[in-house]
Amino acid sequence: MSALHWLTQFLQVIGALLTAPLFVGWINQCRAWLQNKSAPSVLQPYRTIRKLFHKDAVMAFDASPLFRLAPYVIFGTMVCAAAIIPSFGTRLPFSNAADAIALVGLFATARVFMSLAAMDVGTAFGTLGARREMLVGFLAEPALLMVIFLASLISASTALPVISEGLATRALALYPSLAFTGVAFLLVLLAENARIPVDNPATHLELTMIHEAMLLEYSARHLALMEWSAALKLLNYACIGFALFLPWGVATGGAPGPAELFVVLPLLTLKLAVAGFLLAMIETVSAKLRIFRAPEFLATAFLFAVLGLLVHLLLGS
Repeated sequence: MSALHWLTQFLQVIGALLTAPLFVGWINQCRAWLQNKSAPSVLQPYRTIRKLFHKDAVMAFDASPLFRLAPYVIFGTMVCAAAIIPSFGTRLPFSNAADAIALVGLFATARVFMSLAAMDVGTAFGTLGARREMLVGFLAEPALLMVIFLASLISASTALPVISEGLATRALALYPSLAFTGVAFLLVLLAENARIPVDNPATHLELTMIHEAMLLEYSARHLALMEWSAALKLLNYACIGFALFLPWGVATGGAPGPAELFVVLPLLTLKLAVAGFLLAMIETVSAKLRIFRAPEFLATAFLFAVLGLLVHLLLGS
């Protein structure tokens, strides 16, 4: 690998770290516009993270080392995922590790540490949120794996860069199987990132919250890392969706040079802007589901993924 490859890899990781809070701020601003409310600044997530890093951490008396370690592990897994997802190019130094199934394992690792840390202190809300999070993950992972299996059948590989490059170099055509799995992936994205209709990231109602319930005992830098990790996870899922369903615009012939980056970066920015607006629109027109309806929601995602797989196997399209 040349120095240009490593420079592009470094820029991809730094770009993901800096863009993730901006992506969340853009979604929040679009939601406010669509709901005819006064829109917060798109830079508000940066201000929140900066403020939390300047506060003194307060720990529960019986918190174990796992509780202190979990934010760093979760943040590290999200950074690792951002490094291997082909956002800029498909032939970067970390591309060899970008197996889609291993990527699902990274997200599962973050979920396990978050749930264990939420139950560590022994509060009722933390335990409640951890149990709900594990339920959502248990139901969402099979649907996500089915989406990956279909993409691997089309590209004959489970490596995300190979899948993205294979789909980007194919002739432009309508694939019904990808349409079904695209719907499944969108439902999984909403569930895994605590978005409406499965969860509301802005609520603190004890009977409905999932993700926020696991963060109630965190403060200062630990809470900042958890919030930053949640923003990175949402950005990672969006980039996985681009790699699977909208791979055009990613450099496929090697490390993108300066001229190619001037094409890759605006296209990626446009994709994120459109995706953020669509997510805000979905959350605006959707109602929060009862927690007991979440299995039905994710069962629908799994059904769409299976339908996509069957359409591909039976029709070859």
